[in-house]
Amino acid sequence: MIATARKRTGYLLILPAAVWLAIFFVVPFYSLLATSLYDPEGSVLTGYDVTWHLANYWDALSEYGTVMLRSLWYGAIATFFCLILGYLLSYAIAFKAGRWKTVMLVLVIAPFFTSFLIRTLAWKMILADDGFVVNTLQALHLMGDDGRLLATPVAVVAGLTYNFLPFMILPLYTSLEKMDPKLNEAAADLYANPFTRFWKVTWPLSLPGVVGGTLLTFIPATGDYINAELLGSPNERMVGNVIQSLFTTQGNYALAGALSVSLMVIIVAMVLVYVRKAGTEELL
Repeated sequence: MIATARKRTGYLLILPAAVWLAIFFVVPFYSLLATSLYDPEGSVLTGYDVTWHLANYWDALSEYGTVMLRSLWYGAIATFFCLILGYLLSYAIAFKAGRWKTVMLVLVIAPFFTSFLIRTLAWKMILADDGFVVNTLQALHLMGDDGRLLATPVAVVAGLTYNFLPFMILPLYTSLEKMDPKLNEAAADLYANPFTRFWKVTWPLSLPGVVGGTLLTFIPATGDYINAELLGSPNERMVGNVIQSLFTTQGNYALAGALSVSLMVIIVAMVLVYVRKAGTEELL
């Protein structure tokens, strides 16, 4: 009786989360999947029918394959820069900050108190043609007089890197903070140089944070559309911009749904391969 009661208690505890996922994930995903199989000849006025038109996926990838690859590429570059910057900052906070550790962590999460849109608009001002950054680069002869940063891939990647950097820092800091400093001391006693100590001790122990941080950064960065919309031009459109346009402007729900599902499948496949290659399957 006691074992049965405990089993029922466990089911009751997970019931709210299961209901939440069913309502806000399973049902919307089913709706999106059905949308991707609409008859492409339908419209908002005449209505749509689920005709299992699998050719929608081919049409989406053939027409917007370049945009999909661009989004994956921008997301990968932004994730790489976030990893470099985030690792340095996380290491400094975990091991070098001392009594300033709490202050530095607050500064990391402080941008979340400001709207994502406002932060991106701020970058638009920073990278403007008559802004401080462009003027400085031109004064240092690192950019021509007619050069610009806004409406370029550099601006889009910079915006992605800035906006998603905290998602990289927090998991990295958590992993580094749990490390026992005595491990590095033991490696030093065994005459390991700083590079060897980092590569053989610090890096392997921080790998769960690296994997978690890269996933939390890459996934939303690939599907983002605000940075490309405000900091880029039509030549820098990402898949999020295309999906938003297909849904809200063109009313092509079938193609938008197929493109959305394709993006989800591609990212899930990449995540599974990445996590298993990294040797951290427990994250799944």
